[in-house]
This record gives sequence, structure tokens and C-alpha cells, in this order.
Amino acid sequence: MFYQSTRGSERAADTAAVLRGIAPDGGLYVEAELGERPFDWRGCLSLPPLGMAEKILGHLLPGYADMGALVERAYAGKFESEELTPLVKVGEDYVLELFHGPTAAFKDVALSMLPQLITAGRAQEGVKDKIVILTATSGDTGKAALEGFHDVEGTGILVFFPADGVSPVQRAQMVTQSGANVKVCAVRGNFDDCQSGVKQAFAAIDRSGALEGKGRRLSSANSINIGRLAPQVVYYFIAYAELIRRGAIREGEPVDYVVPTGNFGDILAGYFARLMGLSVGRLVCASNANRILTDFLTTGVYDRRREFFKTTSPSMDILVSSNLERLLFLATDGDTARVAGWMRALSEEGVYRVDAGTLERIRAVFAAGCCDEAQSCETIGRTWRECGYLCDPHTAVALHVAREYKQQRGAGTPLVVLSTASPYKFPAAVLRAVGGELHGDEFEQMETLAALSGVPVPKGLRGLKERPVLHGDVIDREEILDYVLRQIDVL
Repeated sequence: MFYQSTRGSERAADTAAVLRGIAPDGGLYVEAELGERPFDWRGCLSLPPLGMAEKILGHLLPGYADMGALVERAYAGKFESEELTPLVKVGEDYVLELFHGPTAAFKDVALSMLPQLITAGRAQEGVKDKIVILTATSGDTGKAALEGFHDVEGTGILVFFPADGVSPVQRAQMVTQSGANVKVCAVRGNFDDCQSGVKQAFAAIDRSGALEGKGRRLSSANSINIGRLAPQVVYYFIAYAELIRRGAIREGEPVDYVVPTGNFGDILAGYFARLMGLSVGRLVCASNANRILTDFLTTGVYDRRREFFKTTSPSMDILVSSNLERLLFLATDGDTARVAGWMRALSEEGVYRVDAGTLERIRAVFAAGCCDEAQSCETIGRTWRECGYLCDPHTAVALHVAREYKQQRGAGTPLVVLSTASPYKFPAAVLRAVGGELHGDEFEQMETLAALSGVPVPKGLRGLKERPVLHGDVIDREEILDYVLRQIDVL
């Protein structure tokens, strides 16, 4: 089965697409016929989580020889919950907790799987070169990728994060990462600077042939890589199956999902699930103060020429949401010329406008809302007081948007909010919101929050402060390409 670039005629088998990460023309790989290939989604719902993952990933990436073994190696014994992503009733709605993996963030679901896909794809494609993972992070992808790839044979990983754009806990998770094949570097700027710098490095290295003869080739752990995005489809099915088991819905009834959204990958996975037959109702895109996606889904204009806000939900502090490109491709029936034109306009002018027909098709499935810092803080406190549920700022954004969405929509369709991170990744913001006293640094605040709430600190975050710092490099965005070329030989 072949994946196609969103910007041209470039095609690649699924294993090759995962190894490449991004198409040579700068586009993202997507399957144009996903909604047309039959999938036994009903049979999938009766399976346990790992069986469900095997079936879904086998459909999305059928070129892999033994998906069951890859899934087992990726997940067995690595998550704190056997359910993988447990569903919790909070008030009258449901929260899908995606943060029970090794790094306490939703990226673990995909980035536990991606190293297995990379190594298996490398073997099947007969690739002898080392695969060097080049990725930008707004906080959670970096640590989850490092955790997944460190000391994995035949791979190296280089992570860039915004120097002042992640929480102290997120920073500590990355800069203390051990492994002979890892490198972590801070960038003076925001996530978009990191992401655009990484994309430009991919393009420049491909054009120049700088890696020829060096036994290295690049790939990505960001959700621009279809191997990163595909595993995220699984938890939409997990949530739906659990709602059936609880008697909240009957098979075939729709469920709305509210997703805190930055790079648009997490919510796009829900759209993939819908194309595969799952009864996904509305997908509600929840933005923080950087409300670029809310504005786009309202007006059809994507304009990154705006003030950038640093918030307490840094994984959503993004002005260029890369995975939206895949949705544009699907919403235009694969019109690569139009998609390439919009992406070119975004790069050169900072803005593009989609036509009315494309916007109408998108808005038939996607809704949007946003939440500012004060509303996020209020939502964390209110959810704790009224429901006894402790949530992080990203989840609070989604809960706030869910509340507004239900007021507009009215009663009816069950609603699931995706919770993307443990509250202990942002202890200062959460502690402040629930009325706790802020003393010491964020690591001490973790302990204060645990004592106040009775919610245990995730295993992967305990003792983080005592771990030695192993990565201290800081560069400007313009130095990313040179830094990659300097480091790639030693990874």
C-alpha cells in the first residue's frame, strides 16, 4: 500500500514513508483512499487494547510483516494502566487519560510504537544506514521520542526544544536523558522556530546530498511522520469500545471528541478513525490563547502573522500546525496543487485562505473553541472542587471548550475529552489553580500537589530533580542546519 505526498506525485510504500518521515517535496505522506478501504471496525471493538492496536495499525500500515510482535514490544509492561488509555467519568462527561506511559504524556502512545516501526521498516527495506531521528518539540514529543529511541540499535536521535518555551519538568526530562545515540539542544525562540528550522534542515540536506556516503539518513518523530500519527488512531477506538461496555452508547451511535490541539496530529487521528468507520461525531478543536486553529476553522483564513503567547499549556503554543496540511489534502480530494499553493503562501507570506467549499467540508466534521489563561486556571480549580478530578492545563483548555460547546450544541451525543498530560508535568500552574501554596521549585511543588490532592506522582517523574544534566547546548534557529551536520556523525 502506498502513501502519497500532500504536495505532489511523490509516493512511497508505508514502510518507506515511515523511514523517510517527510516527502522529498516537503509534503506529508497520507493515504488518499483511507475512507474507501473496508475495515472491520465493529470486530475491532471487542478486542483488548493491544489486539485493537494490532488490527488498526495492520490496516493503516499493511506492509509490516508482523505487526502483532511490534505492538507487543512497544506496549507490554510499559504503561501504568493495562487499559493503556483509561476512560474516566468526570461530571457528566468522560476524560480519556492518555498520560499513563513512561513520560506521563500522550506522545508515549505513538512514540513507544514508532521505534518498532522504524527498526522493522529498516530491516524490511534492506536499509543499512543508521536512521537519525530529527525532531522539534513543544515539550512532550521530545522526551517521549528520547525514551523510545535511546540506545535502539541502528538509530540516533537529535531533539530541539524552545529554550524558554517548556516547563521546568519537561526541560528536566529532556536534558537528563541518557543514551549513547541521543542529543538534545535548546533553541532561542519558540516551537515554530524549532519546527521550521528542522523542516528546512530536512530540505537542505536532501537537496545538497550532504549525507551521501556517510551511512546516515534522516527521519522524524514528529507527527509529520505517518508512523507517529497512525498509533494515535487506536485510542479513539479504545474510548468508543469502553463507552459501549459501560452502556453509555450502543454500537453505531456517534460520540463527540474534544481535543486540546497544537500541531493538529492528535485530532487528525480522530478523523482517520472516522474514515475507517468508527462513529465519530464532531471533532472539537480546543485551542489556548494562541487561537490560530480556532480562527481558521471559523473563517477559513490561516494567518500566522500574529502575536505569539507563552502559556501554561506550552504544547499548544504553536502558530504553524503542520498536520492541518493532511486535512486540506483530504478535504480537497487530493488536490496537491492547491495544497502546495497554500503551504507556499504560508511559508512566503505567512497567510493563506481556503475556498468556501473546502472550509464547508472541514466544518461538517470539525468544530472549534479556545480558552485563555484565566479560563484555564478557573477550569482546573472548578474541576477539582466540583468533581475531585485533577487535570493539567492542556486538559483544562479542552474541558473549558467542551463546556462551551455543549451549551451551544445542547444535550445528546456523549462527549469524550482527551487528556494529554499528567498534571505533575505542570505542577506550579495546577497547584496555583487548586488553591495550594507555591513554595520552592516545580519539583518541590510536585510533592506539595501530591500531598494536597492524594493523586500519586507518576513513576517516570519521581526523582527527576536529582538526575544529572547531560545536555546543555543552546543555539539560534539559524544554526539548526549546521548543528545537525556537526552532530550527525557522532550519533
